[in-house]
Amino acid sequence: MKRTAVTLLVLTVAALAMIALKYGPLNAQTMNIEPGSPAPEFEALNAEGELWRSADHVGKKILVVYFYPGAMTGGCTAQACNFRDDRTKLTEMGAEVVGISGDPVSNLELFKRVNNLNFPLLSDEEGTIARAFGVPVRGGGTITRVVDGEEKVLTREISTARWTFIIGLDGKIVYKDTEVDAAGDSKRVIEVIEQLNS
Repeated sequence: MKRTAVTLLVLTVAALAMIALKYGPLNAQTMNIEPGSPAPEFEALNAEGELWRSADHVGKKILVVYFYPGAMTGGCTAQACNFRDDRTKLTEMGAEVVGISGDPVSNLELFKRVNNLNFPLLSDEEGTIARAFGVPVRGGGTITRVVDGEEKVLTREISTARWTFIIGLDGKIVYKDTEVDAAGDSKRVIEVIEQLNS
């Protein structure tokens, strides 16, 4: 009887430890990235399922990296569409944009197609990139959207906070916003880059 109780106790502790390993770090920030810090290198699959590497972009253009909670949600759609609409202006200023969320590639493909987004969206399903930038991560969720008359269910395991960074040509963080106004983010980024370029 005692042996059974000890076995159950060990199994319970092991199960709790596994849960803690899986869910405990959700709010953990592994890095404290501030302006002047070197930007973390990262890579992830984009909405087309292709590998996108920051090393291929940093140093060639100013890189705007924005984290958002979830594809096809209200604030995230407004933020993405404004970056889409301002892409020409950003390109003229020598900048490119990449959006990152915890969505799987299939969600990103839909999000990009429905909203005609003209910049890369990256899938950070485990929050690895977010944590490298110190962006808070929490549990995900499921939403349902109707696209072309068909109901689509979009699930993500994690959601990141809405933070925006700008990486300069020297590979260092030149701007960090942890209180992002979703609808005004692209305009604020343009203002910052104008100041950097002046």
